[in-house]
Amino acid sequence: MSTDRFANLEAAGAALAIEVTGHLAKFFPEVTPMVLAVIPNGVPVALPVARSLGVQALALEVQRSEDGVEIVKLPDVQGQVVIVIDDGVETGTVARSVVGPIRDAGAARVILAVPVCSRELLAQLVVRYDEVIALAKPMVRRALAWHYEDFNTIDELTALDLLK
Repeated sequence: MSTDRFANLEAAGAALAIEVTGHLAKFFPEVTPMVLAVIPNGVPVALPVARSLGVQALALEVQRSEDGVEIVKLPDVQGQVVIVIDDGVETGTVARSVVGPIRDAGAARVILAVPVCSRELLAQLVVRYDEVIALAKPMVRRALAWHYEDFNTIDELTALDLLK
């Protein structure tokens, strides 16, 4: 398996957990972060990361409409180092839409952690987030499903169940 393809969402999460845990240990060793999983497909990716960090992944429920993406309900992030985790960045709409409200709610630092983000979108997101951690950084943007052997997407109810 090449570094820009993953077996499934859980495998991508396991690989991301190693990267995120190492990064935090190196740069923020005293910090207990808050992990926010974008519902639905960010949950299977976020769970291994949260376990590795010894925290519980929390739901970041978003509503997608013709007007864009809005956060439905945001946990209390005041003073927290927040790690937003999704299954990847395909268009960047969700990643761009959630960072502002999280910052406005008082997060001390906002980090985006994803298995895949094209270099084009990475350049747009690094100016919005304090940090962006992406395992695969392809030159060109592809459908997220291309980066997974089994793009085992889940529905919203399953995602919320997994977080319990």
